[in-house]
Amino acid sequence: MSEPSCKTVFVVGLGMVGIAFIEKLLNLDKNSNYRIVTCGEEIHLAYNRVALTEYFQHRSVEKLYLNSAEWYAQQDPDRFTFYTGETVLSLDTDAHIVTTDKGRTVPYDYCVLATGSDATLPTYADLAVPGVFVYRNISDMNKLLAYAERDSVAGSTAAVLGGGLLGLEAAKAVYDLEPVTHVTIVHRQPYPLSRQLDAHGGEIVLRRITAMGVTFLGPATPTGLCTDAAGALCGLAMDDGSTLPCSIAIFAIGITPRDDLARRARIVCGARGGVVVDDHLKTSAADVFAIGECASWRDNTYGLIAPGIEMADILAFNFTQTRTEVGEFRPRRMNNPDLSTKLKLMGVDVASFGDFFAENRTSKAIANPASTRTSTSAASVSLPDKGSKGNLKAVWEVTSVPSATIPASTKPRDASAPKKRHGHAAAAAEEGAIETLTYRDPFAGVYKKYIFSADGRYLLGGMMVGDTSDYIKLVALVKKKKALEVPPSQFILGAGKAQDDSGEDLDDDTQICSCHNVTKGQIVQCIRDGVDDLAGVKAQTKAGAGCGGCVPFMTGLFKAEMKKAGHAVTNNICAHFAMSRADLFNVVMIKKLKTFSEIMGTAGVRKDALGCELCKPVVGSILSSLWNEHVMSPAHHQLQDTNDRFMANIQRNGTFSVVPRVAAGEITPDKLIVLGQVAKKYGLYTKITGAQRVDLFGAQKADLPSIWKELIDAGFESGHAYGKALRTVKSCVGTSWCRYGVGDSVGLAVQLEERYKGIRSPHKLKGGVSGCVRECAEAQGKDFGLIATDKGWNIFVCGNGGVTPRHAVLFASDVPPSKVVQILDRFLMYYIRTADKLTRTSRWLEQMDGGVDRLRKVLLDDELGICEDLEREMHALVGTYYDEWRAVVADPARQKQFRQFINSEERRPQIETIAERGQLRPANWAKDTPSVLLRESDIKSPKSQWTWRKMAQVVDLMPTEAGTTSAAVKYGDSQIAIFHVPRRGYFATQQMCPHRRAFVLEHGIVGDDPKSGALYVSCPMHKRNFTLRSGDCLNDDAYSILAFDVRAEGEDLFLLLPEIDELDAVIGTSKWMVRQATAELIDKGSEGGVEIVGPTEEASCAGESACGDKKLDW
Repeated sequence: MSEPSCKTVFVVGLGMVGIAFIEKLLNLDKNSNYRIVTCGEEIHLAYNRVALTEYFQHRSVEKLYLNSAEWYAQQDPDRFTFYTGETVLSLDTDAHIVTTDKGRTVPYDYCVLATGSDATLPTYADLAVPGVFVYRNISDMNKLLAYAERDSVAGSTAAVLGGGLLGLEAAKAVYDLEPVTHVTIVHRQPYPLSRQLDAHGGEIVLRRITAMGVTFLGPATPTGLCTDAAGALCGLAMDDGSTLPCSIAIFAIGITPRDDLARRARIVCGARGGVVVDDHLKTSAADVFAIGECASWRDNTYGLIAPGIEMADILAFNFTQTRTEVGEFRPRRMNNPDLSTKLKLMGVDVASFGDFFAENRTSKAIANPASTRTSTSAASVSLPDKGSKGNLKAVWEVTSVPSATIPASTKPRDASAPKKRHGHAAAAAEEGAIETLTYRDPFAGVYKKYIFSADGRYLLGGMMVGDTSDYIKLVALVKKKKALEVPPSQFILGAGKAQDDSGEDLDDDTQICSCHNVTKGQIVQCIRDGVDDLAGVKAQTKAGAGCGGCVPFMTGLFKAEMKKAGHAVTNNICAHFAMSRADLFNVVMIKKLKTFSEIMGTAGVRKDALGCELCKPVVGSILSSLWNEHVMSPAHHQLQDTNDRFMANIQRNGTFSVVPRVAAGEITPDKLIVLGQVAKKYGLYTKITGAQRVDLFGAQKADLPSIWKELIDAGFESGHAYGKALRTVKSCVGTSWCRYGVGDSVGLAVQLEERYKGIRSPHKLKGGVSGCVRECAEAQGKDFGLIATDKGWNIFVCGNGGVTPRHAVLFASDVPPSKVVQILDRFLMYYIRTADKLTRTSRWLEQMDGGVDRLRKVLLDDELGICEDLEREMHALVGTYYDEWRAVVADPARQKQFRQFINSEERRPQIETIAERGQLRPANWAKDTPSVLLRESDIKSPKSQWTWRKMAQVVDLMPTEAGTTSAAVKYGDSQIAIFHVPRRGYFATQQMCPHRRAFVLEHGIVGDDPKSGALYVSCPMHKRNFTLRSGDCLNDDAYSILAFDVRAEGEDLFLLLPEIDELDAVIGTSKWMVRQATAELIDKGSEGGVEIVGPTEEASCAGESACGDKKLDW
């Protein structure tokens, strides 16, 4: 900026704390008094280091960015300039100049050090030894991943040194690496997380770790590295003389503040590391401040993100808010930060808050009173001067609270250590005796320990393992030292009422996100300012952008506040239907609507809309639940996702899996033989499912009718594994064979599966029947389950496995066998009627006002008087059953829709197959696929030179006014998808979706964008939506495809196309086919920033492009 009053603030480091300070300063500096310049030594923009473990899953650093690249581009360059991949080498505090490794010199008025920390290493550790790593940044992750992918490392073991927060994160990451067969955690203490938990809590975590197959070695201390003849790591020498074999060792024993730049500048640093700062975060050098892990405040350094964010908050405030147009504000001072933590480690929820080791310290103080010293106030410091406003009256005031007395010490210390906790809670504990309440459930893996003042009026701290749902509320009580309104026992035993996640009982200054110090009031204000979606709240407040532990609670708070603020929180199906699935179900049922066009015309927002990939499957499900017409009939085929569209589960190589029904898992030897013969004949990969069935993978679409016919001839029928429908009713052998059997579980399971087979529902349904309380069929983890008792059957409902497992709820006890079907009819039909789209029964029950008690009143007590209707509707629905596979086998016209190409009998594989454990499977996808933007300009000849070519006949697409149709054609080595849209005409695009190189677009649902009206096809794999006219992707600008002109002349369809070799050079099947070798190369190439668009079949000629375009070269 040109104004002389504009001060330059140079921020050294673009990490989580650095960017937090920058954002806060930009936000608070309304008068543009500052120009910010920053350098980050990594090539990446600021990212979430707390979520490094997630990087192992998606391998995309962009997904970890705290702010998108667009955010940086949108900043005013006169206010904010940043450089990545550039390191500050020197800091001249006298001349106020920094110099970087690129030779850049930047004069500054104020300098803020946010250099973070390095991993602490023991003296024997040597990162130059192959196999030795630390766990601090993306570069460390990439080095570890690259090393693990070496052939010499495959099948190796790994050791993680350190069993703290970072150690368990590292252990989980390396545990998930496929080449690593075993992981050992080496820790100096006998249990993990010894700085956050006591022995009882640590033991619960230890059980979960060992249950995963991870070895915990502690207390143990390595003393050296063992290397092989090639100099690579092969083990760790232990202090007991033994050797721990390992090919990979990750050191996560702690952190060391990065203060080398400050030391070179002769800034005072602590004896054990860290840039010494006062209460205003000022260093010994004029106009130089330090924040985050590199700062040492009162001999404490902090390895958690929350204290660093607090420092950034304080400093940004003091730069901008101490003197304003409305008066002066006393500068904020650094106080003892909150060191509470809540994380999910190795699959276990762990939290500690307040003075969670007060019990240990108090008992020691009683046994051996320590001398204490009282901290004195820090010396006054020079804060940024924004001009002559010294006479302005102070209209706000921050009260400085005296520090608690702390034990005398001459050594700088890491404040993350349990014995160094401090603050109001510690002071309260020292003032008198304390009492603790503990709860330990080793069966559920839950441990809670809460520490109270002796009179039970105040909560001082605590720790949780397994169940951390009360964390935010308890932290708020500790921070405010708020007198309790309920007995301490209620914190352990509960009040017997449902958990309230609305935040209604929280004050506005309650901290929701500890990583970025976001309060309830900030979230509420964000909503009141007009932000109406959760993603917008996260982007604006940064809540949930750290460890993510606050997101579930924040979601409940968001919904409650949206409703309170007057914003409509809808569960509309999509922009085409302004109503819920339940409402639409009733409209269709009452008005007896039979087609999508009738439904859109009656209930749609725009009567002539085409719909989308969200509403079409919902409508298709509703129509099947009510009228059960065949999914391939012209009016309904357009509504089906690929699985229902072809009545088989699409796999990642474009083939399908076939799952015939095996009711209750009971099957004859002859049927087993047929399954083997069919699999062998068609080259199918076979696997027993968890639902007691046999899955046949790798079926080509064109073979599906033939496979079905052979299975039907052997007595099989569709298992509906492809639909949101009943999958199976699992059973044990019950009284048929088991000596403990009480009920005929097999017989009842067969009866239930035969009754409910084929019914469509909002989500998939699974059942289970166990013949006794030993529960071998896992009935309590199913949507409906039955367990035999001496008096009948106990019926459980609304359980499920999957991503979010739910234990089923006991709905009715000792039900006579004759009443079981009646109750289940009511339950399933009520669920089909009232559940929202894609809602499992467990979630449906959770969202129901009154929960299971309400459900009992409706279905058992008939409070609404609808039970007879529900039974009648279910009876009618199950009476419409027919085998969907058999209907295709008996209809030659429908079989034509299974051809791979309508203009050729040739078949083209989509992905290379590899042999594994005696069977063939598709080669692996690359873990991270590069961006692909295909344009007409990629083709050698201009469009004006293309030629109209006959590619198919109109009848091949089976066009109908009832809905869209599609098919694929082969042109040379290229595959093209052709679409017919009623009243809109014909369209064509490439068949391949570039996101995963899958040749499946003709299988996708065709819709229209509610805003622009643009027609698009939604890829059935991962829902990338490509416009039919331009090929642009509407929901992911990293991809685009080629689109082609189509015209119908009489009975023929013509496409405007270039020459075969020109098009093959861009979208040829051979070029884009996923191969194991190329997938591995893509994974390795993604590290170096090389854009890889697609593999060529052969190497290009010297000096020439094999594709006609250099950017398409492999």
